[in-house]
Amino acid sequence: MKNKIYDRLNLSTINFILLAVAIAVIIIGYIVMKYAGDDLGDKTLSPIILTIGYVVLIPLALFYKKK
Repeated sequence: MKNKIYDRLNLSTINFILLAVAIAVIIIGYIVMKYAGDDLGDKTLSPIILTIGYVVLIPLALFYKKK
């Protein structure tokens, strides 16, 4: 009864670690976007970082199951 939400979502510790990493990567992406100068590399790098965070890491954190 104590871990009812964990049982329902079927998330383990590794899922929460991956989710924390995803949130950190997304925050880094927004920080890079904020401080991007006129350099093309900075303006290209932040959308790539954000896409990796939103499209790869968050779904990985939610769907990963240990075998």
